[in-house]
Amino acid sequence: MSKTDNRKSTGKSVKGAQKKTTNRSNSSRGGSSKSKNNTEQEAIFQEVTVNLSNTDYNKNKKEKKKKKKKHKILKKVLCLVLIAFLIFAGIFVNNWRKNGFTLGGLVATILGHNPDTLAKLPRVNVLLIGQSENLTDTLMVFSYDPKTQDAAMLSIPRDTFIGSNKYRAGGMDKINALYQLKLDNDPDYGKKQLLKAVNNITDLDIQYYIKVDTKGLRELVDSVGGIYFDVPIDMDYDDPTQDLHIHLKKGYQLLDGDKAEQVVRFRHNNDYTSYSFEYGDNDIGRMKTQRAFITEVIKQLAKVENITKVDDYIKIANKHVETNLNLWSLKDYAPYAIDYKTENINSASLPGTPVQYNGLWFYAPNYKETSKIIKEMFKTGLSAEQEKNSQIKIIIENGSGDEEKLEKLRSVLKEEGYTIAKSYNGDQKQKTSIINLTKKDKAIANELKTAIGLGVIQTIDASNNDEEADFKVIIGTDY
Repeated sequence: MSKTDNRKSTGKSVKGAQKKTTNRSNSSRGGSSKSKNNTEQEAIFQEVTVNLSNTDYNKNKKEKKKKKKKHKILKKVLCLVLIAFLIFAGIFVNNWRKNGFTLGGLVATILGHNPDTLAKLPRVNVLLIGQSENLTDTLMVFSYDPKTQDAAMLSIPRDTFIGSNKYRAGGMDKINALYQLKLDNDPDYGKKQLLKAVNNITDLDIQYYIKVDTKGLRELVDSVGGIYFDVPIDMDYDDPTQDLHIHLKKGYQLLDGDKAEQVVRFRHNNDYTSYSFEYGDNDIGRMKTQRAFITEVIKQLAKVENITKVDDYIKIANKHVETNLNLWSLKDYAPYAIDYKTENINSASLPGTPVQYNGLWFYAPNYKETSKIIKEMFKTGLSAEQEKNSQIKIIIENGSGDEEKLEKLRSVLKEEGYTIAKSYNGDQKQKTSIINLTKKDKAIANELKTAIGLGVIQTIDASNNDEEADFKVIIGTDY
């Protein structure tokens, strides 16, 4: 090949290479331009999307979705709360049913009580003491059994003779002198001796005492807004040595703390006139008035609006009361006291007569009559069967038209230990019937029928029972 041909060939190759390079360069520039355009488009698309998403329409749509989600969550929460409430309400109503569908049963349920709580509450016997001038002028045995709703008050005259020799009797042989006794090594000696003396007279086993001073009485009465009470007679008495001034008119009235103290301390007027003989003269009359007043206090304290203040009353008592009893333990009795009918309180004075020993006047207890009263009022000396029956409350409706039959049945049921809630005369009935008011066990109904001797046993819906008793016995002419 000639040099000329070689040069031509080399030139063509160079030009071809240059052309390819140019084409590659152009191709590269074209691809770069396309990529740039794509990026710009994506940016524009994103901007438009963001702008669209920020429109009011889309915002409202999102908010609606959020609200729907919140509503769903709220509905679920409310459903759970409702279910929990219904479960709690069911348990509460069931416990209320067990405690009794009464106001007291409701309070007991709120306080977390159950039937076992009531079953474990023992009958409480307490010696109530009112003191003035170092002498216990007021002595009263108070007893309450929440299971049978049985309550009793027995007044003990302050001049009751507790000495061993009536020929050498002196002032210290009166029961009201014991409380003030003290020994250097036993400051509670007098209180123990007083409890011992009361137990010897009553044959009870009283372990607790509560001494109330007059200031405590005044504060307690004022804390409940006063006590409505029927003052039995006009009272007009002054004793400057005790700073005691009693001036009250006869009649039903609201007594504040000061007037309440006047009522419970009154014995006779300045002219020595006193209560009527039928009511009970001097000390006997005063004790009767005291029992009546305490009954009204219990009635007032047992009201729902006052039961809720039981803590306040205990605080007042802790300030003005001297006792060996834990007052806070009495809170467990409060719900059952609501349902108690104060007209059913058994109250009496210690049987006995005024006597004169060694030139001094005393009150001599009649131990035989006292034993009878104690057994009836305080349910002592009961057999195991009678103790069990004492928890069964019975209403008697006399449909026989014969008062003697009513008294006979009352006597029979009391002898068996049953608690008679009330008795009354009703329309005449031919057949004697025994109505199970609270769906007690059939065996209990049959035992009651055996005690009576006859009777058709019936059972009613317990939810319709407003009689506040377990059984109702209707005496027929066949009894």
